[in-house]
Amino acid sequence: MADVVDPATRSRMMSGIRGKDTRPEMLIRRGLHARGFRYRLHCKDLPGKPDLCFPKHRAVIFVHGCFWHGHECHLFKWPQTRPEFWREKIGRNREVDQRATGLLEANGWRVAIVWECALKGREEIGLDVVSGRLSEWLMSNVARLDMRGQG
Repeated sequence: MADVVDPATRSRMMSGIRGKDTRPEMLIRRGLHARGFRYRLHCKDLPGKPDLCFPKHRAVIFVHGCFWHGHECHLFKWPQTRPEFWREKIGRNREVDQRATGLLEANGWRVAIVWECALKGREEIGLDVVSGRLSEWLMSNVARLDMRGQG
């Protein structure tokens, strides 16, 4: 199936997609800040440059978009145009995610992943629930947390 917009328009649309400071990330940042947590952003000195770092708790949070990280939920659908490109791209993103979380855990960091579907769409669990679970996780000694929508 051919793209419904011309290449220049598609290029402009794709270049507008943010890699950091996304809406889900900003929601989580505000929610945790309101609960008294202070953090560093996009820590370049850690594998995978986590979205939020909590050195005091030796914990990091990644906020993943369901499309870009290939989450098998209702928000993710394989593109019909250039399928081989997208399978490689999303496959590489998944590999980078696994490598980064593995290195972080090997170095004693606790890792939480919050999927976009936890905050958006028909299966969302809501910001209050997400912020509450993240707060509890940060105060615990649990090594890993994976938050996704209800589905």
